[in-house]
Amino acid sequence: MTTAGIVLAAGAGRRMGKPKALVDGWLVHAVDVLSACDRVVVVLGAAADQARGLLDEHAVDIVVAHDWETGMGASLRAGVTALTDETRCLLTLVDLPDVGADVIQRVLAQPETPQVLARAAYQGVPGHPVLLGREHWAGAMAEAKGDRGARDYLRANPPVLVECGDLATGQDVDR
Repeated sequence: MTTAGIVLAAGAGRRMGKPKALVDGWLVHAVDVLSACDRVVVVLGAAADQARGLLDEHAVDIVVAHDWETGMGASLRAGVTALTDETRCLLTLVDLPDVGADVIQRVLAQPETPQVLARAAYQGVPGHPVLLGREHWAGAMAEAKGDRGARDYLRANPPVLVECGDLATGQDVDR
């Protein structure tokens, strides 16, 4: 049983004014908090070459979502498609600077099974990271269109909510 952490960091960050993967320290932070995972995959797109350089000293697998401009769904599909033998994957976003390793650990405490489906919640509001067992990968990828990511899949298949509001806000930063 193994877990891959996937950092979705391909977007252009138009509201931010630059790709979020290039915002000071965010990409490295997102990778570092996944240290409890057996493998870390980083999905890049906009400014991929610049972002790749930020990870030179990190043991990660880098995947480029060439169709990143179509939205988060492309990043999710690229990241999950890159997985091999893992039992489950933990999806997180690059723009969650207050989500730390403690949140990751709490969500990862869910069962290590191919059926697991869980996500962090902050004061009862679902957020990231999202933990997908292997049995959910095909369905989540099929529903991952545009900027909706796995939202529709998770609505149709409600995950276990893991309350993390005492650890972080879970707010993604857009500006």
